[in-house]
Amino acid sequence: MIELVIGSLATGWTTLCNYLAEHVITCLIPAFFIAGAIATFVRKDGVLKYFSPDAKKTVSYGVASVSGTILAVCSCTILPMFAGILKKGSGIGPAITFLYAGPAINILAVIYTAKVLGPDIGIARAASAIILSIIIGLVMALLFRDDDHGKGERKKDVHIPGEKMERPRWTIPVFFIFLVSILLVATSNLDMLIRLFIVYTLSMAISFLLIFYFSRDEVTEWGCEIWDLTKKIFPILLAGTFTLGMISYFLPPAFFTPFIGDNSLFSNFIASLLGAILYMPTLLEVPVIGTTFGYLSGNMAKGPALALLLTGPAISLPSLLVLLRIMNMKKTGVYAALVIVLSTLAGYVFGNSGL
Repeated sequence: MIELVIGSLATGWTTLCNYLAEHVITCLIPAFFIAGAIATFVRKDGVLKYFSPDAKKTVSYGVASVSGTILAVCSCTILPMFAGILKKGSGIGPAITFLYAGPAINILAVIYTAKVLGPDIGIARAASAIILSIIIGLVMALLFRDDDHGKGERKKDVHIPGEKMERPRWTIPVFFIFLVSILLVATSNLDMLIRLFIVYTLSMAISFLLIFYFSRDEVTEWGCEIWDLTKKIFPILLAGTFTLGMISYFLPPAFFTPFIGDNSLFSNFIASLLGAILYMPTLLEVPVIGTTFGYLSGNMAKGPALALLLTGPAISLPSLLVLLRIMNMKKTGVYAALVIVLSTLAGYVFGNSGL
């Protein structure tokens, strides 16, 4: 018994150390800075004006499908926002698109997925999340179109103030280009000294912009957003990764191979179903797939990996129970079924595409 405990603790510690050494400095820290900047300098309230049932569909669904990039949330965290935009008069379609895409496409999760599991599955995750969120939203709007009657008129009364430009228009885009460049360089295969030199130069350029084009309050708010994201997400990621390492000692990845080890429709369905039941805080789905289910060791096929990535962050058993109160049982059931079915198909197509 003691040997089992010691063995599981050792495996958990080894797993945690490996993830910290390989991904924290070069990937997570720059990603937290980018996510904090998005939360600070991109107006969340301005997005709401595009969610009206009367808004042009290409605009409303397009905005809803990518608006999750300004957040770093999991399936349960996005629920109050979803309830809020419904209350403010959003159409059911754009609101559902936002509900699904928010956790699935948040910038931290996409970057972390690409770094740990590979660029191919990271890109597939982002693209599939956008496409599936729009399809799910359109289907929900079609099935429950009676819910949107009268909402357009109420939405017209909502006033969202504009943002006064107090700096040159090029400043914010260049600021984000520098931040993303640091991430790309830090995670590249360049020589360490070259990477350090480029990162140092880009950091000095960012410092110049902050000093001359941003107020002290804005810089402080950016720092607070970074800290808020870090304290909410990083401890859970550490504890979760350690726990997953311990679980893998008792349930090695090979245990799951018969169920999710190929790209069959059945394997993708099982992975989607698991994702719909399990609750995984944002970012934790990556070590779950990489370590527990064995994607990095070849015990999980790429199709089921994508299927789980598309369901796990978007829905979970706790979030579905909450949705029953926000919506009703029929809408919640249809939404869950759409997520599982479409994620299964997306995983199946990706797994058999040869990419």
